[in-house]
Amino acid sequence: MKYLSLFSCLLVLLLIGCNEVNPKSEKEVRTFVKQWNAAHTPIKSPYLDRYYLDVVTYYEKEFTRDQVQQDKDVLFQQFPDYTQRIFNDQLEITKVEGSFLVTFIKQVKYKGIEADYPSYLSLTLKNGKFRILREGLSKTAKNIDAPIFPKARENNGILSKNRQLFGDFNGDGLSDYATVMAPEIESARNTQNGDAIPCKGECNSVILFSNKDLKAITIKGAYQSQLENLKDLNSDGADEIGFWDIKPTSKTLYVFNPSNGALLADPIVINTSVHKNMKLIDVFKKTGVNRITVTFSEEVDGKWVLKNKVITLD
Repeated sequence: MKYLSLFSCLLVLLLIGCNEVNPKSEKEVRTFVKQWNAAHTPIKSPYLDRYYLDVVTYYEKEFTRDQVQQDKDVLFQQFPDYTQRIFNDQLEITKVEGSFLVTFIKQVKYKGIEADYPSYLSLTLKNGKFRILREGLSKTAKNIDAPIFPKARENNGILSKNRQLFGDFNGDGLSDYATVMAPEIESARNTQNGDAIPCKGECNSVILFSNKDLKAITIKGAYQSQLENLKDLNSDGADEIGFWDIKPTSKTLYVFNPSNGALLADPIVINTSVHKNMKLIDVFKKTGVNRITVTFSEEVDGKWVLKNKVITLD
C-alpha cells in the first residue's frame, strides 16, 4: 500500500510536469529559433525552407515547404532592405502535445517603416531535428494587412501552380520551374493609347526559380507577362527562358540565359495593334547551332512592317 501511494504520487507529478520544457530542450529550441530569425537576410533567405516541414500552416493557410520558400523570396524581392529581430531576444516556450509553442515580439524594418508584431512558431521534432509546423501572428497583432505578410501577395498569384513554367534551367538534368512575381496594379483599366498602367510601388516583374542557385531576374516596367521555355539555344545544356512583356498595343519578348540572368538578344518588339495574333512560333525560331532568327516590328517611312534578323548567340 505504501509503494502504491508513492507510485500514484509520482504519476501525478509526471502528468503535472508533462508540459514543462526541460533545460536541454529549451536551449535547443532557442538556438533553432534564433538561427531561423538570423536567416531572414537577402543572402541567407534562399535557404529558409530547411527550417520547415513538408507541409505547414503558414499565416493561417496550408503551404508546402516550397511555397513558403517562394513567399520568403518574394518578400526580399519586394523589400531588399527588410530586417527582423526578436525583441530583447525574449522567447516564451511552452510544450504542447509533443510540439513546442514559441511566442515572441518580432521587430521589423522595411522601406523606412518600423513595427512590432506579436508572433509565434510551433516546432516539432522530425528525424531528431526541429522543424517549423506553424508560423503566424498572435491574435493581439495589429496592422496585419502590412505588405510584408503573405496575404498582401495573394493577388500576385506567385504561389499558383498554373503559372509555373517547367524546364531544366540550370543544366543538371533535373526539372526546375520558374514563376513570375507581378506588381500590384492600382487600376484594372485597359488603356488602348499606350498610357502607362499605374502600379502600387515599382512597376517591375520578377522571374523566380525553384532552384536556389539561379538568381531572380527583374524586368523593369513589366506588369503583365507570359513565360516560355525556349529550350537550349546556346548549347550550354540548360533551357533558356522567354519573357513576354505584354502592353495594350505591343508585346516584347526577352530571351534570358537563366544561369546568369543575361539577355541573349535585344528585346524583340511586336506592334500588336498592327501585327495582330502573332505567336512565339511567328516571332522566334532556332535556325542553327547557337543561331536564332527573330521577326520584329519596325516603323519604316511612317508604316509598321515586319523584319527578320539572324542572331548568333554566345
